[in-house]
Amino acid sequence: EVVTGAVLWQQRLRRGAQTVIHPKARITAEAGPIVFRAKGNLIEEQALIINAPSDNITPDTEDPEPKPMIIGTNNVFEVGCHSQAMKMGDNNVVELKAYVGRNVILTSGCLTGACCNLNTFEVIPENMVIYGADCLLRVQAERLQPQTLQLDFLMKILPNYYHLKKTMKGSSTPVKN
Repeated sequence: EVVTGAVLWQQRLRRGAQTVIHPKARITAEAGPIVFRAKGNLIEEQALIINAPSDNITPDTEDPEPKPMIIGTNNVFEVGCHSQAMKMGDNNVVELKAYVGRNVILTSGCLTGACCNLNTFEVIPENMVIYGADCLLRVQAERLQPQTLQLDFLMKILPNYYHLKKTMKGSSTPVKN
């Protein structure tokens, strides 16, 4: 399943979750579902979130079991980033044109710097910053703040300019307004 275009998608989970998907963002579930566990995620323009098949599956393997991609609360996927991380905790930021590979697990409060290419078998500890051409790691002095002001602003502005889809109560399929 692929979600594209300007969408304001309100997931009806236990906490009344809200995820904003900007124009031209793509969410592609090829190898299994993509689950936004909670509220406040922001997916900016030209961001790509993809649950793609693993490279180590041989072609003669029949229907490997689909693995869900799990994304937590208050994550930001900035313009042009590419995320294949199968598990992502809360309050993470994947900056402009950064790449996070399938075998990386972002815990909580992590910031992947602009243009960083993180494609290792690694669990990134909480409150880490990945930065520079060599993807160096350091602990943040302060925790990342959720992007609630930006989300609130976008939720007020987007309906004026873009076609919106909202999820009906009790359904996971977006419907037209």
